[in-house]
Amino acid sequence: MSARVTTTVAELRELIDSGQTPVLLDVRWALGDAHGRDHYEAGHIPGAVYVDLDRELAGPPSPEGGRHPLPDLADLQAAARSWGLTNGRPVVVYDNLGNTAAARAWWLLRWAGVPEVTLLDGALGAWRAAGLPLESAPGATEPAANTPDPEPGDIVLRPGGLPVTDADGAAQLAASGLLLDARAGERYRGEQEPVDPRAGHIPGAVSAPTGENIAADGTFLPPEELRKRFEDRGAGEAAVIGVYCGSGVTAAHQIAALEIAGFDATLFPGSWSAWSADPARPAATGPLPS
Repeated sequence: MSARVTTTVAELRELIDSGQTPVLLDVRWALGDAHGRDHYEAGHIPGAVYVDLDRELAGPPSPEGGRHPLPDLADLQAAARSWGLTNGRPVVVYDNLGNTAAARAWWLLRWAGVPEVTLLDGALGAWRAAGLPLESAPGATEPAANTPDPEPGDIVLRPGGLPVTDADGAAQLAASGLLLDARAGERYRGEQEPVDPRAGHIPGAVSAPTGENIAADGTFLPPEELRKRFEDRGAGEAAVIGVYCGSGVTAAHQIAALEIAGFDATLFPGSWSAWSADPARPAATGPLPS
């Protein structure tokens, strides 16, 4: 099992103060908000590099691949090198949403064979709560500072570090393993669907909203609480666990929470955006899996 999932603000500050600053990635993204870079430029952890989730952490959208398919490996490697990733240097990622977006970068880099990549527990909110300074970019409302321009890295990415599945595999997991739906409950139940072709969930999938993985301050719940949460949904008895969400973003956060709790899990990257675009795939509604 597993490399470490999180880094605390205190640990990050200690690394920075000792001159061992990791590569810091700021993944400012939210569904329906196209201003991630603007938020980054208004204030980010000093030295952090902005990562564009739609452009750098996903391939072109398609009905088959969903809204955020996995990027081509060569494209991801080129992006990672532009962020300054080098072999052997740790990476810390964060956002301003309890790491529900940053987890996409965490998962992708782990999938691509980067061993030392962690989420800043509590994300940007924890850094602010500790009274630590922010850096802003030229043109932002805060005092100007230069946007980091890292030295190009030499990281070599190799896929397969974490498991993935497709729609057929997700259907099989729902039938014979445990498939968790990480979206908000109202989307799972089919009461609303703001972006994808149909409402509902994959038949047999169990609702486990990502937002319930974190405390009010944006940090992950303690491992024992997370373990009970997932055991209550059948994780203790399941031979294989899979996770999906709307488009494979917040599902990555669920996989991080599962890892903290002691469970391995498989990601369905196409998630509901790909499943619901295929009229041959059934959709269930209501609070129960089927």
